[in-house]
Amino acid sequence: MSGIERICLLGFGEVGQTLAADFQAAGITQLSAFDVLFKDPASACARAAVETNVRVAKSAEEAVATADLVVSAVTAAQDVAAARSVVGAMKPGAYFLDVNSVSPGVKTQAAGLIDGSGARYVEAVVMSPIHPKRVGSPMLFGGRHAAAFLPLARALGFSGAQVFSDQIGRASAAKMCRSVMIKGMEALLTESLLSARHYGVESTVIDSLRNLFPTADWSTLARYMISRSFIHGKRRAEEMREVARTVEEAGLQPHMSAACAERQDWAASFRDAASIEDLDAMLDAVLARATAEKP
Repeated sequence: MSGIERICLLGFGEVGQTLAADFQAAGITQLSAFDVLFKDPASACARAAVETNVRVAKSAEEAVATADLVVSAVTAAQDVAAARSVVGAMKPGAYFLDVNSVSPGVKTQAAGLIDGSGARYVEAVVMSPIHPKRVGSPMLFGGRHAAAFLPLARALGFSGAQVFSDQIGRASAAKMCRSVMIKGMEALLTESLLSARHYGVESTVIDSLRNLFPTADWSTLARYMISRSFIHGKRRAEEMREVARTVEEAGLQPHMSAACAERQDWAASFRDAASIEDLDAMLDAVLARATAEKP
């Protein structure tokens, strides 16, 4: 395959929409997409596909039929199902780039389905938020087809991509273990500072963090990380369940990751508070509502 001319996006949420815009900027004009939410023409992803001139397919099989590259950007729980839905429908030799945040074991299942069908599976993990670097975000590629795919990916704008391993699962292990820390810190800060604000000791807690980790502006960092949980809590909770699966696959009990998933799920119900710029005011807004809703 000399180049990528036709791309299919499985899943048209934030990542899918971002990549679609960047692919179009790179000169790709033949873009197709399928999302289970397309069945509702009024859904945000269906409207976005129309607005960006992406061909809306009626099924996953139709979407991938002529694609040189299929990018799977579905929810974590649907990773294997998305791969299974296109088995036998992809062109022989076409690439399947799986960017979903799932455990090494799940990636291995998806890879077996795709490679077994004659297409070429490439594991991918995004090691930062998709914004602001978008398609150029740091990514780790894995699997036996990763090295061959890398120059094609670079031509599409994946400037931050690198081959991490020819073994499926290692890249995802790195991402999932990182998430134990990053999403865990979000959950810990949310729980710590909401409780501290209730008792009127939040400034003391933040000052103690400055003493322990002096390089960080903890007021700014805390507001940012807590607000990310409010905005993306549902998706983060799903990822943390995959993180818990990753920890279990390592033979450990995922006590911290499982609890983090619960806190992220809870945080998602306070999305409106994320727009409040002042940390104390944001905490107060959440506490007021959480207290009012407590049975």
